[in-house]
Amino acid sequence: MGADPEKVLRTFLDEHGRLTSMPAKAGKRRVLLEHIVAAFEPGVKMPEREVDAVLRAFYETDWVSLRRYLIDTGLMARADGLYWRTGGYVEV
Repeated sequence: MGADPEKVLRTFLDEHGRLTSMPAKAGKRRVLLEHIVAAFEPGVKMPEREVDAVLRAFYETDWVSLRRYLIDTGLMARADGLYWRTGGYVEV
């Protein structure tokens, strides 16, 4: 059985929606990453500095690792210095 998304978000996000720590378990980390990637419009290409600005709002202490997790899990992609959202839940 997978991680309960609401519980994971309550556990790892503070009252302002910022990460307090990155979970060690992949399932919990995936829940957080899918929550965070929702801040990006699918398919919109952005330079690294703009992506970093969005990610720093979630995790000031280590936004670089956060960006790497998003790439490694396939929720974001990068090429030629640009990043874009490729996965995650999309509201319709």
